[in-house]
Amino acid sequence: MKANRAFNAGIEALVRWDPQGATEAELRTMEQHLDELGMQVAQARQNYDREQKEADAIQALSHQRMAAAEALQNQANGETDPARKAALEKSLTTLLDMMEKMAPDVDREAHEAADAKLFLEQIEAAYAEAGGKLKTARSELDSAQRDMARAAQRREVAQRQAEAARQAAGLSQTTNSLNIALKAMNENAAKDLASADAAAAKAKLLAPTRPEKDDPNIAAAMEAASGQGPAPVGIANRLAALKAKLA
Repeated sequence: MKANRAFNAGIEALVRWDPQGATEAELRTMEQHLDELGMQVAQARQNYDREQKEADAIQALSHQRMAAAEALQNQANGETDPARKAALEKSLTTLLDMMEKMAPDVDREAHEAADAKLFLEQIEAAYAEAGGKLKTARSELDSAQRDMARAAQRREVAQRQAEAARQAAGLSQTTNSLNIALKAMNENAAKDLASADAAAAKAKLLAPTRPEKDDPNIAAAMEAASGQGPAPVGIANRLAALKAKLA
């Protein structure tokens, strides 16, 4: 019992490790058994042929002796010569003794031929059944191999699709990051442009107009209104202006 469990466990482990190889091994074993059974079928057919020939031969001999006995009996019944009649009856008696002794052999050979035929039919049926099982197993193996090949192909396609999806996801993330960066750059550029426009407008607004530059009276009035007098001219005036700032 333990040995059977260990054997079955070994077979299950082999199947899990290499189902195709294990199945091929089983098919080779089945084929070997089928070949051995085929040899037994051939031997059984030879044995049956021999037994049937022996049964036919002894049966034919029995029929021949029966015909001869009937002929001797008819001759003895029609014979008028006492000596000849006695000789015929003696021969008939001898032949009857032979037939009675061979009767068991006739029955035995007939039974042996019948048994040989029955065994041949049984082993031929077993051989046909085993051949059918082997053929079915081979067909199922081929079908399983095709299923495995299709599954492997589908798995490979799925893996490629998953890889493509992964790459697409990475590209999408990169694109999103790039879009965020570009958006920030555009916003900064817009802010800078707005600041530049504001500064330019302010500069334009604050810049003296043409009359303020060309008309000396307006220019002097604008300068006085700004709180800044004209720049001192001469050494004495410059020194006085410096003293005023330091006071």
